[in-house]
Amino acid sequence: MDESHIEGDLVDVLFTEKQIQERLGELAAAIEEDYAGKDILLVGVLKGAVMVMADLARHFGRHVEMDWMAISSYGSGTKSSGVVRILKDLDTDISDRHVLVVEDIIDTGLTLSWLISNLNSRGPASVEICTLLRKPEAQQMTVDVKYVGYDIPNEFVVGYGLDFDERYRNLRSIGTLAPHVYS
Repeated sequence: MDESHIEGDLVDVLFTEKQIQERLGELAAAIEEDYAGKDILLVGVLKGAVMVMADLARHFGRHVEMDWMAISSYGSGTKSSGVVRILKDLDTDISDRHVLVVEDIIDTGLTLSWLISNLNSRGPASVEICTLLRKPEAQQMTVDVKYVGYDIPNEFVVGYGLDFDERYRNLRSIGTLAPHVYS
């Protein structure tokens, strides 16, 4: 799906499909260099990271192993309480493994901070984070992110895995959602 299918729902397009693919290629090259001679386990956080993880993995010039987690943070409305529940855990034992958590977006950092602490308790060789998008203005918890595609303003964005009410995930670009859609 492209922008023509949702005319009027976006304020603007932040990143085109081409820009996203180019940036993922650059991130994959940096990751490959940093992990030369080491096996990497990519851990995607469902559902949002599906597109990012699939396309990032395709940019690698070597084998990578993949696994998935689904986690939920509870709170009222759109606010996270910081209370996290694992909905789908890893199928892979990560002890002594080099783990790269792949995210679509980091905003408050509360849920991701919990996830990193949980993964580190399992005895991996290392745990790093790769995210396509980060909202520095929204950050409430400091999370060390090694690989960042783009820093963006604290706005409601959709597309390329990011949704509003399960819609817009399959949009090939990333754009700012018009307030009339969610208000």
